[in-house]
Amino acid sequence: VQLLESGGGLVQPGGSLTLSCVASGFGFSGSAVSWARQAPGKGLEWVSGIYSDRSVYYGDSMKGRFTISRDNAKNTVYLQMNNLKLEDTAIYRCAVDLSDRGSWPPAAGTDMDAWGKGTLVTVSS
Repeated sequence: VQLLESGGGLVQPGGSLTLSCVASGFGFSGSAVSWARQAPGKGLEWVSGIYSDRSVYYGDSMKGRFTISRDNAKNTVYLQMNNLKLEDTAIYRCAVDLSDRGSWPPAAGTDMDAWGKGTLVTVSS
């Protein structure tokens, strides 16, 4: 099971970025994929999740600004981020729940089946 993120970079406040998470080594279409982030000196924060039935979930501070989607033909989950704020600066990682049955956000202590290494998003003027 492998996950590879890309699309991070430097963006000004109010700008947009789209992150990609490319998966391999498992039945992608039947799994749930989530994005989480970790800002410098802070703990892990769940950003968004998408299930095999395409139901989607967002953290409170992301609602209305972020959109998650998936392309099963490309084994890829996307996170479109608009109106980025300074506080969105973090390493963004994707993670997979192969059972597709876990709650969202994942309960504390939940072990996701795999994680990517992450992509850095820096929001700065």
